[in-house]
Amino acid sequence: MRSSLSACYLVALVFMLATPVFAQPSTAVVWDLTEIYSDEAAWERGMAEAQAEVDGLSALSGTLGASPDSLRAAMSQMSALNKEVARLYVYTSLIYDSDQRDAAAQARFGRARGLYASFEEASAWLAPEVLEIGAERIEQFIAADPSLAAHAFLLRDLLRGAPHTLDAKTEEILAQASLALSSSEQIYESYANADIPWPVVTLSEGQEVTLSQAGYSLWRAAPNREDRKLVFDTFWATWNQFNDGMGATMAGNIQANVFGAKVRDHESTLAANLFDDGLPPEVYTQLVTQVNAALPLFHRYLSLRGRMLGIEDLRYYDIYPPLVEVNTGEFDLQRSAAITFEALKPFGEEYLDLLRQGLDGEWMHSHPAPGKRSGAYMNGSVYDVHPFVLLNHNDDYESLSTFAHEWGHAVHSLLAQANNPYETAGYSTFTAEMASTINEILLQEYMIANARSDEEKLFYLGGALENIRGTLFRQTMFAEFELAMHEAVERGEPLTGPKLSEMYGELLKRYHGHDEGVLTIDDAYAAEWAYIPHFYYDFYVFQYATSITGAAWFAEQFLAGDDEVRDAFIRVLSAGGSDYAHNILRDQAGLDMTSADAYAPVLRRMESLMDRIEALL
Repeated sequence: MRSSLSACYLVALVFMLATPVFAQPSTAVVWDLTEIYSDEAAWERGMAEAQAEVDGLSALSGTLGASPDSLRAAMSQMSALNKEVARLYVYTSLIYDSDQRDAAAQARFGRARGLYASFEEASAWLAPEVLEIGAERIEQFIAADPSLAAHAFLLRDLLRGAPHTLDAKTEEILAQASLALSSSEQIYESYANADIPWPVVTLSEGQEVTLSQAGYSLWRAAPNREDRKLVFDTFWATWNQFNDGMGATMAGNIQANVFGAKVRDHESTLAANLFDDGLPPEVYTQLVTQVNAALPLFHRYLSLRGRMLGIEDLRYYDIYPPLVEVNTGEFDLQRSAAITFEALKPFGEEYLDLLRQGLDGEWMHSHPAPGKRSGAYMNGSVYDVHPFVLLNHNDDYESLSTFAHEWGHAVHSLLAQANNPYETAGYSTFTAEMASTINEILLQEYMIANARSDEEKLFYLGGALENIRGTLFRQTMFAEFELAMHEAVERGEPLTGPKLSEMYGELLKRYHGHDEGVLTIDDAYAAEWAYIPHFYYDFYVFQYATSITGAAWFAEQFLAGDDEVRDAFIRVLSAGGSDYAHNILRDQAGLDMTSADAYAPVLRRMESLMDRIEALL
């Protein structure tokens, strides 16, 4: 249940799992944050002004039901304050993520998080008061005052949440507790990015490498198989040393989620999270059902991988190297931008104009640096500026793919903000990841079509297959694990590091055909659950898998020349958060993600990619 404005209006961060390697590229770009605040002093003034406004929000309590004018005035004031609080938060989060070792940046980020928590606490009375006024009177007010249209979706969403909304005092207490209940993610971030002492190993050619998050991400795909085994054995042995602490951290995160679902009288934590986005439970269950039914297709891919690598006893450390070794050249930032622009031409001029605007601006923090946050993301929460993109660009093909992915998010934000007021510009992750994943599919087909040799074509075909493995099968496996963790706590079972490794290991083995002899999973590698940051994002990961499903559904049709489907996709992106994501997809494009038919295109794509590879072998 959205208990405040912030949960509805703030555009969620959208992430990828890539991690940085500390290169010294000549093409690095750093974002210009003066477009948000001219300097730290301006941010400090904004903090003081916002805190004063937050402190005064209680004066609005009790005024909403007096008239349409009073409802509009209160909603507009809270919306404007929410926009400013988000702006303050994003500014300091972007600075912090540039170098998480910076103590001053950590302190400012903590203050911004505290302000956000204060805002949620100060507006916790909103939902109970709207419910007390009642749907009939709220609808009368909306009909009487056209300027309430911007707030209509949130008001109706609050009314929908009546069964899960508590009295004003209890809502205030829950808001006060939000910072403490969300601390597990920050503990994980501190360990993963700053505190764990990462080991150094010597590879077969004498190179010493540090197996940090970044080092593991790079060297797990080493061409020498013994090097890969060394990387896996050493990296996961390090995580296993922190198994108990990470288990306690994860248990705290899950317990907080279960507490929130129970106190709001949801059937389960899953139901609570799907409710917030208006998603039918069948979306989740249909995904898991269809992916499990397709495991034989996944096992066909793993067997093909073993054949192409010349490995009879495929192991988990054989997952990441490319199927063929080929020199594709460097994909530096300039080349990545040029190729992305060409690959996305099927979207048409409106989309390309927005992409050009972003690529010409100083919107990115492009390359790895010591202390920089791992991974990649787009933050589109500063409504009246523009999106900001964090990358860890390594000048390789994976970096190009990530580049296209994150700029899909950025154009989505631009379309949503151009076609919606602030109040409905924020969109669901459910559509957000389709906007980025479809870019990866278009990029893959462009690279395959423009390959200079059969070997290069095999490389790109293999990369496309690996994308389906990582996004559809791996993320659905994550989703099953996340659900299993929550269900265990809901049954009253304790979660410990060893227990989580046991649960995760069982899923790893089932998905990868361990018992069928397809791929062997060593027990030590079951510590992988502790490495995944997305488990702290509350039922986020399943939406990667639904997104590649939806993206394949759209791409299959408009790559075949169906301009109506392409235009429908642009309408979906432009709709922002004006309705629930499932409704937008169904009503704007005819895509029903509760239907088994929605999953057929991505599986057809996987078969087609394997067929094309086998025809070249």
